[in-house]
Amino acid sequence: MSLRFLPSKLTPRAFWATVAAALALVLVAVAIVVGAVSRPDPRNPAEEALADVASAQAEAKKDTGRFGSFWLTGGDRSLEELAHPLRTSGVTDLRSIECAGGWVAAARVGQDVFARSSVRDQVVRAGSDEIPLPDCITPAAVGAMLADLGAAPELPAPAASAFERPAGASGYRPSYHITPRENWMNDPQRPFWLDGLWHYYYLYNSGYPEGNGTEWYHLTSTDLVHWKDEGVAIEKYKNGLGDIETGSAVVDYENSAGFGKGAVIAVMTQQDEGIQRQSLFYSTDKGYSFKAYDGNPVMDNPGEKDWRDPKIIRDEANKQWVMALAEGGKIGLYASSNLKEWRYLSGFEGNGLGVLECPELFQLDVDGDPSKRTWVLAASANGAEEGKPTGVAYWTGTWDGTRFSPAEEKHQWLDEGSDFYAAVTWDDPRLTEGQRMGARHAIGWLNNWSYARKLPTEDWHGGTDTVVRDIRLKTVSGRPTLVSSPTSALKSLDGDTVTVEDRKLTPGGTAGLPAPGGGAYRLDLTLERAAGDDGSEAKVELLAENGVFATVGYDFESETAFVSRDGAAKETAALAPEYGTVRRAKSAPRDGQVRLSIYVDYSSVEVFVNGGERTLSSLVFPAGAPKGVRALTTDKTLTLRSFSYTPMAATS
Repeated sequence: MSLRFLPSKLTPRAFWATVAAALALVLVAVAIVVGAVSRPDPRNPAEEALADVASAQAEAKKDTGRFGSFWLTGGDRSLEELAHPLRTSGVTDLRSIECAGGWVAAARVGQDVFARSSVRDQVVRAGSDEIPLPDCITPAAVGAMLADLGAAPELPAPAASAFERPAGASGYRPSYHITPRENWMNDPQRPFWLDGLWHYYYLYNSGYPEGNGTEWYHLTSTDLVHWKDEGVAIEKYKNGLGDIETGSAVVDYENSAGFGKGAVIAVMTQQDEGIQRQSLFYSTDKGYSFKAYDGNPVMDNPGEKDWRDPKIIRDEANKQWVMALAEGGKIGLYASSNLKEWRYLSGFEGNGLGVLECPELFQLDVDGDPSKRTWVLAASANGAEEGKPTGVAYWTGTWDGTRFSPAEEKHQWLDEGSDFYAAVTWDDPRLTEGQRMGARHAIGWLNNWSYARKLPTEDWHGGTDTVVRDIRLKTVSGRPTLVSSPTSALKSLDGDTVTVEDRKLTPGGTAGLPAPGGGAYRLDLTLERAAGDDGSEAKVELLAENGVFATVGYDFESETAFVSRDGAAKETAALAPEYGTVRRAKSAPRDGQVRLSIYVDYSSVEVFVNGGERTLSSLVFPAGAPKGVRALTTDKTLTLRSFSYTPMAATS
C-alpha cells in the first residue's frame, strides 16, 4: 500500500486526520501480512493439528522427560496421556511417531498429507518437500508412517514383459511366490535386516527325492517381494551332528556371543541318528556364509524324542535372550546371556494339538494401543481334533521374563486354509518402537505334510511360501485376534485394475466380468445380501481348460468364507482324503457387506476375508491352462457391489 498526500486546500487538522487514517490502514495491512506468515492457515486444519502436536510434544517432554506417539484412526493415544487432548477437527487422520531425541507427525486432509517434525517449525506437504528428521528416526520409519496415512510413494508400473510367462515355465510354477529352481523346500527361517537387505533362509534338500537332509538356502531382498538367489548358506553334514534343520538367526549387535559386534548368530536343530540337538553357527560376513561353533551342540538332548525348532528373541526388558523350543506337546522356554549357554525357565502345554513345531514368541499392541501391549505365543500344530488341518495356533497373554501366561486357555488359528504351516514372524528394526509394536511381518510354508511329498510338480518339490503378510492384533468378536494383510510392497506387482460395480449374482452366473488372462492375479470383491436378495451363498469359480479347479465363496447364512478345491487336476485326486475338504472361516459381514481379496498364482490361492480378519491359504492345481473366472450363487440372488481384477507381475 502506498501513501498519497491530499491537496493543500485541506485545513491542517483535516490534513493530519487524513494522514492518520492512511497510516492506520497501512498498519492493519502489515498486521494481516505478518499474521498470515506466523499463524497456521485457518483454512488448513492439518496445520492446526500439527501445531497442536508440537505443543503437546513440548509439554510431554517438559513434564515427563519423553515424547509421545499418536494415531487417530489406529488407536494410539499415548501423547494425549502425556500432555493434553489433541485438536483433530477437520483432519481425516493424524499420526505422530517418536524416539528419545525427537518426533515426526503427519496429518491427512482429503487427498493431501502434511508433515512436521521436532527438527524444524515448518509444515511441508508429504511427497513434494523433504521432511527434516531427528537422528533417531529413519526415513523408513517415516515412509511407513506416511503409508499408514495413505501417502505411500507411487510405485513404478512393472514392465510389460513381467506379465509374460517365462519360456519353459511349468504349468504350476508360481509367478510371485518363493520356490526353489529345483529340488525340495520346506520351513521358512525368520528374516533379519542387515546392511540394507533382508536376509531370508528356507530349508532346502538338494538331493530330493533320493538324498536326505536339509540345509539353509539364502535369499536377499530390499522389499520382501523381489528376491535374489544367494545359494546355500549353511551346508548339511559338515560338523558330524547331522543335517541343518529349523531354527532362527539374530544379529548380535552388542557382541554377547563373542564373535564380534554385528555378527549373525544362527541357532538351529541338527539331527543325527534320530537324536535332535541345538547347534550354533555364526557369520561375520553379514549372513552369506557361516562357521560351526567349536562347542556344538550348545544344547544336548535330555532324552526327548521331539526337541527342535529353536526360535530366539531379544527380551530387552529382562536383559536376556529367550528361546522357545518345540518339545513334543509343549513349548519349552529358555534364557541365555550369550546365546551359547541356556537355562530352562518354564514350559507351556498345547493341549489337544499333537506334536508342536516351529514356535514363536512376540509382542504386539492390541488395536494399536500401547497400553494394551500383549504377548503372543504361537506354534505349528495339528487341528484334527477340531476338524481342522495342520496350521499355526496361537495364544495371547503375558510374559514376565520366566513364564508365558495365556489370557484364555482356548487357542486361535492364524490361517484356516489347508496349507499354512511353519510360519515365522519378524519386525523391522528401522522403525520406531511404537511402529514395531503395531505390526510385524509373517510368512508361512504353503503346504501340508499329509501330501507334501506327492504334489504334481516336476521341476521342484515341497510347495511354496505364502506371500509376506503384515499382522496386527485387533479386537474381533471381543478377543485380541491376529489380523493379516498382504504386505504393501506387493502393490509393486500390480498391473492395470479393471473394476465393475453393482451386478446381480444369480445361479446362472454374472456376465460382463473382467476375465483374467493368465494364472497370476488378484480379485477384490464386495458382496452384499441387499434388499430384495433371497440368496445365501456367493461363489467365484476359478477356471482352467478342463473346468473349475477351485471355488472361493461366502455363505451369508453361516457367515463363513470358504475355499473348495473341486475339479482339481487329476494328478491330485489321490493325494490324501483331506485334500478335498472344504475349508471355512467365520467372519460376519461389516455394515452388511463382505470383502474378499483373492490372490491367485498358478498353483495357490490365498484369501483375505474382511480386511484379513480371517485368511484361507491353499495349494491348487488347475487341470490345464487357466481360463478365467465365473461369479454366481448357489441359489437365488445376491449383490456384487464391486468386482476388481488386477494382473500381477512375476518377481523374477
